[in-house]
Amino acid sequence: MRWLALAVVLVACAYQSAPPGGGGDDDDPPPTWEPGLGAHWSPAGDEVSFRIASTRATRIELWLYAEPTGTDVARLELTRGGDGFGVRVPAGELPEAIYYGYRVWGPNWPYDPAWQPGTDFGWIADVDRDGNRMNPNKLVIDPYARELSHDPTTPAQPDSSFYATGMRRSIDSAPVAPKGVVLRGEPVTHGKPARPLRDDVIYEVHVRGFTKADAIDCAGTYAGAAQRAAYLRDLGITAIEFLPVQEANNDRNDLDPTSASGDNYWGYSTLAYFAPDRRYACDQSPGGPTREFRDMVRAFHAHDIKVFVDVVYNHTAEGGGGSLLTLRGIDNAGYYQLDRNGTGFTNSNGVGADVAMDKPLAKQLMMDSLRYWRDDLGVDGFRFDLAPVLGNVCGPGCFKYGPAVLEDIADAFEGVALIAEPWGTVAGSYQVGQFPKGWSEWNDKFRDTMRSDQNRVGSVTPGWLANRVHGSTELFRDDGRMPSASINYLVSHDGFTLRDLYACNDRNNQQPWPYGPSDGGTTNNLSWDHNGDAIAQRQAARTGMALLLVSAGVPMLVGGDELLHGVRCNNNYYNVDSPGTWLDWSTQGSAFWTFTQRLLKFRAAHRALHPDQWIEPAQVSWRDAAGQPISGAYMDDATKPVLAWRLDGAALADDTLYIVYNRSPQPLRVTLPPPPSGLAWYRAGDTAAWMEAQANFHAPGSEYRMNQSQYDLGARALAIFVAR
Repeated sequence: MRWLALAVVLVACAYQSAPPGGGGDDDDPPPTWEPGLGAHWSPAGDEVSFRIASTRATRIELWLYAEPTGTDVARLELTRGGDGFGVRVPAGELPEAIYYGYRVWGPNWPYDPAWQPGTDFGWIADVDRDGNRMNPNKLVIDPYARELSHDPTTPAQPDSSFYATGMRRSIDSAPVAPKGVVLRGEPVTHGKPARPLRDDVIYEVHVRGFTKADAIDCAGTYAGAAQRAAYLRDLGITAIEFLPVQEANNDRNDLDPTSASGDNYWGYSTLAYFAPDRRYACDQSPGGPTREFRDMVRAFHAHDIKVFVDVVYNHTAEGGGGSLLTLRGIDNAGYYQLDRNGTGFTNSNGVGADVAMDKPLAKQLMMDSLRYWRDDLGVDGFRFDLAPVLGNVCGPGCFKYGPAVLEDIADAFEGVALIAEPWGTVAGSYQVGQFPKGWSEWNDKFRDTMRSDQNRVGSVTPGWLANRVHGSTELFRDDGRMPSASINYLVSHDGFTLRDLYACNDRNNQQPWPYGPSDGGTTNNLSWDHNGDAIAQRQAARTGMALLLVSAGVPMLVGGDELLHGVRCNNNYYNVDSPGTWLDWSTQGSAFWTFTQRLLKFRAAHRALHPDQWIEPAQVSWRDAAGQPISGAYMDDATKPVLAWRLDGAALADDTLYIVYNRSPQPLRVTLPPPPSGLAWYRAGDTAAWMEAQANFHAPGSEYRMNQSQYDLGARALAIFVAR
């Protein structure tokens, strides 16, 4: 263990102050290398820099390992510099595969030379009044680690008590703890899609569930997802949004393959903000997950598809207890939002301690992580889980939303898609429409309006429906944002699938594996099973899909919507990693799939459906069943059965479109207004059941020419006409 002693002394000194240049004024100064936080190989490949930030630690040691578990091969004291600690190690002194972690001392546990792993020499308190929780018996993960060796608990080592404090403070976690993996950098060199967000259609999907049931090599992995890039392009998807892919504690999901107990499928519990999750890699050797993720991004880009990732910066896998895995053991008070006593935590996310983005360490970690995923891994955009929590400006033990941190993110990541889940779990955290310029938001008001209109007939006025179709002007226009600020969706991972929205009256989360059991889940689903009528359920799904794709804003589908994938009414299957939740590819090519594809292509072909500016009154007219313009009184009357709208092609540099929606439970005869002079109306599609044999949407060039102005529109159906 002492064979690095001399090298460490020399390298530590070099880290503290670089030696001067050569002997004369004519000598060129030596090239400088100033690595950031984390573990980085030098450009020459002759040494590795290890740097970690902590404002409260009094001593930090780097422990190196040749294997993910077992005993260390070297122990190095880091040198303080600024608000961090660092050391540089010559390459020749390092094992072939470099695994590492840190031991940290601080005010609550000062360094005592008598300390050895498994002892409590120096201990004062598990947590002091300033919130310090250092414990050198707990080997902590580098927050900047590019990969992790394994999870804190695994099938072979399910005991989490190694990481606990209190009575277990003297248990040494190092033999079993996750280690960081040192990688060589490999920045992205290929081009990215340049398309603006307004022209995108997002496909939200779990990277494992996407292809795990697919008959391909490396199913359920980044490599497997890459093999579906051509499929998504042909469907009409332009951006894939993955549920969290940053390393999470999920190695035990298969411990009992017929049980969901204790499993973490969705991954909203981050262990390492820079590390692609190994569970989703076909190649899990050191460096394999990173290479494979980067190659997957390259494959999607080659098909002109952007890659977005769901990121969880509001809390971590350390939860709200005493376990020390990473940030809590490095600088608990510097990363987390503490309570008023300083010994507990603020929880505005419903899971664990809030990460405090008003503190420099936490904010830098988030910003550096985002840059890494953008610059080194090629990601095009981010969806921020419970984003208002990042803007908390209240301080210990309370919550008040402020946009300053969100504005800083927008300034630093111009041109990157920034999408907020604009709520938290505490009072004051619901902030839909309150994010700054540069941000788009999940629009749950669109979701609830459309669900209510379809499944609670008579509960929505035509005016509110028109507002959602128009891009939710009251939410986004007044602060200068465009319709693309509204991420429109009917369903998301967090709730019913599209099929289940129209096939289930209530959640059924306590059913047995492979569809449950799961706890939680909302009771306000605004769903309806259409009295068990499968034909009516499919029609409702088509009408919902049509409403989504003819509305201004950026539409988001959930992976499997096009396949009418269902999970038997489980609306919170966060823990169910099973064949029941993985996408079933046997329905590919169904009439509903074809309908979705043709509708997506139609949307892409018509700029009026995804405008870059707000559509003005001179460009759109709202109509009734007779094709006549409607008054304000009509717009305010929830009993009115029809909402139709005419998009003026001449004013919008597009074809003129006429969309008519029968919101009532009865079929109606509607009248089409006169088309532009010299043109005729052609039916592009109709969601009613009678047209299912034709996939409810005509292929481009085969639209049906209308020979009369009268049209019989089915109950709860929507029809689209184009003037040619």
